[in-house]
Amino acid sequence: MGPLELLAFSPPGWGGVLLRALLTSLEVAAGGYLVGLLIGVGGAFGKLYGGPILRDLLEAYTTIIRAVPELVLIVLVYYAGTDLLNRLMAALGYARLDVSGMAAGIAVIGLVQGAYSTEVLRGAIKAVPAGQIETARAYGMPPFLLMRRITLPAMLPHAIPGLANLWLIATKDTALLAVVGFTELTLATRQAGGATREYMLFFCAAGLLYLMVSLVSNVVIALIERRARRGMPGFSS
Repeated sequence: MGPLELLAFSPPGWGGVLLRALLTSLEVAAGGYLVGLLIGVGGAFGKLYGGPILRDLLEAYTTIIRAVPELVLIVLVYYAGTDLLNRLMAALGYARLDVSGMAAGIAVIGLVQGAYSTEVLRGAIKAVPAGQIETARAYGMPPFLLMRRITLPAMLPHAIPGLANLWLIATKDTALLAVVGFTELTLATRQAGGATREYMLFFCAAGLLYLMVSLVSNVVIALIERRARRGMPGFSS
């Protein structure tokens, strides 16, 4: 069979399998990224404005998560985490639960992204001129409204470059889920190569798919950054 036949979308081609695996990878990456973003917002505000105990806990979280490789975390969550969860469920009298590879992947990527997002957003918040926040407080603006109307919009232009890098990292980290048998793009590529012995062809195709994701992401991120930086000095629309 020629390369075009092997990459065809209908059997015996593997093109459709690779595209479905790519979609699954993007779903996991998007889920983990959003979870990490929520953790990062809470973590950044907790580090800046929380009490000493909360700040110490968040510091321990960001230090440990950034120190442990994602591959180790995936194995821990998928195997050790599932075992601990089932032990707890058994102690409470409930049936066992099976943690899916997608759930484990989203959880691990979310935890990792949360640690890095915390530091990215903390730095972005500190870049906001203190006078803006002090003025809002002087007018009696409640903390949540201050965060929504002043802090988040003002820090967004400073946070976008770092958050953009984290999104691209999340799309690549999904390849690590192959170790727990989750069918994402990398595992599907290995299966296609093993079935046809055309490893070079399929891994080059997978590399092109990852490249396309990065290029499209860069275009979308550039549009978001352009909108977020409207009216700022030194930026022309």
